[in-house]
Amino acid sequence: MRIGSHNLRNNLFVAPMAGVTDRPFRQLCKKLGAGYAVSEMIVSNAQLLKSQKIMRRANHDGEVAPISVQIAGSDPVMMAEAALHNVERGAQIIDINMGCPAKQVCNVAAGSALLQNEALIFRILSAVVAAVGGSVPVTLKIRTGWDRDHKNALTVAKIAEDCGISMLTVHGRTRADLYHGDAEYETIAAVKASVKIPIVANGDISSAHKAKHVLAFTGADAVMIGRAAQGRPWIFRDIELFLRTGKEALSPRVDEIQEIMNEHLRDHYAFYGEITGVRTARKHIAWYSRGLPKAAAFRERMNKLGSTKEQLCEVNEFFEQQKAHSERLCYEQESSGEMLAA
Repeated sequence: MRIGSHNLRNNLFVAPMAGVTDRPFRQLCKKLGAGYAVSEMIVSNAQLLKSQKIMRRANHDGEVAPISVQIAGSDPVMMAEAALHNVERGAQIIDINMGCPAKQVCNVAAGSALLQNEALIFRILSAVVAAVGGSVPVTLKIRTGWDRDHKNALTVAKIAEDCGISMLTVHGRTRADLYHGDAEYETIAAVKASVKIPIVANGDISSAHKAKHVLAFTGADAVMIGRAAQGRPWIFRDIELFLRTGKEALSPRVDEIQEIMNEHLRDHYAFYGEITGVRTARKHIAWYSRGLPKAAAFRERMNKLGSTKEQLCEVNEFFEQQKAHSERLCYEQESSGEMLAA
């Protein structure tokens, strides 16, 4: 798999997720089998580019190449400037967000709101490609349309191809769908058949079997995985094994996941610092522990801890208890009755 001049390890991608795909998480996913990862969304507003939050999102120190930065906005000039700004700071691929369904993004006519204005899509893509396309590839992520009555993924794909976009990712839902219902793989297949640029399928890919099915059904060149990797970053390793050999991976050993969590949390704490590190690590710890015996009580205790030392100590104590229960991760029904294994 290639994006521009960049050779990727495989065709398994980490989706950009605000508040999740920070540098520590991207690095971990790449280590555990992902061939490519896109940064959290960075706004194109020049006044915000030097804020602590955006500076942290744009931190790629030591990250495995290629470095991909996702930008968002609705003004072609500002988007071009944001692309240049990030290239000057190490971005090797620029990804444009036209798929985010969040209200705060769509309310400023960015993200998937742009799917309602094809003329503006053309101007933004043209401006960004003209600004950086000679030095770095520009990619695009979209949804299938604004709502079920206004699907225009095929039209947008053609615009993207004509503008020189190097790769297109399609999340198989409309903006109105948010994350509800089943992903529309038929639409992704139609997009793939309509253009010559590489197409990435995104949406509901939560297992090795599902990844293989989606690749075969859509004809897509790659799959992008988001929510299923939260607390299960080894999903990329499992899918890679299955696609290459047809063998299903065993559930990871408890001691292995304990080691992965320790590495992730230490990197996370170093990246965010003591105060922010404790707070932002809680969601990752909750995802790692979901579906495990006594996880609900563990998460309740975790939310009361105020230091990284206490947090890490509690995590290790919890996983020592898991080892006594089983050698490998063994998921159970939580109180909601929902099976939470990836």
